[in-house]
Amino acid sequence: MARWYIIHAYSGFEGKVRDQILADATRMGLDRLVESVEVPTETVTEVRRGKKIQSERKFFPGYVLAKLEMNDDVYHLVKNTPKVTGFLGSSGKPQPISEAEAARILNTKDEAATAAPKAKVKVDYDIGDTVKVTSGNFATFSGVVEELDYDKSRVKVSISIFGRATPLELGFEDVERIK
Repeated sequence: MARWYIIHAYSGFEGKVRDQILADATRMGLDRLVESVEVPTETVTEVRRGKKIQSERKFFPGYVLAKLEMNDDVYHLVKNTPKVTGFLGSSGKPQPISEAEAARILNTKDEAATAAPKAKVKVDYDIGDTVKVTSGNFATFSGVVEELDYDKSRVKVSISIFGRATPLELGFEDVERIK
C-alpha cells in the first residue's frame, strides 16, 4: 500500500529532485511503486514596477512529498537521488504522514492555484515608506504610505498639495517605492 512520505532536498532543487525521482523510477522499473511526487507551491500575486505579476512560491522550501510503496529498492532510489538529504523521520527511518495531512498540504496547493483572486499580494513597500504615484491625475507626486489594504489591493498615500497633507487611495499597481 502506498503512503505519503516527506523527502528533504536542497532548497531550490525541489523540482529537479521530483523529476529525477520519477525518471529513475521509470528507468529502474519501479514506477508502479512511485505513485506521485509533488512540490508544494502556492500562487502569489506581486506588484513589481506598477504591474501585478502572478508567480509560484514554494510554501515548504526544501521538502518534496512523495506517495511511495516503500521497500528497500524505493528507499535507495530516493536516498541516492542527487540533492536529496534524506526522509523526514527519526533516526534515518522514513516516517509516513497520514493521508489527511497529505491531503491538507496538497489541497492548500490546489486552492492557491484555483483561487487567483484570493492569492496573496506582495508589494515592495510598507507603511511609512516614501512612494511615487505612477498613474492618474497625481502621477509624479510622491507621498508616504499610511495604510495597506491587502483584501482590496489598495494603498492609502498621504501626498502634499499646496503645503497640506492630502490622503489618496490608490491601487497597489498605481504606486512604486522610491529607492
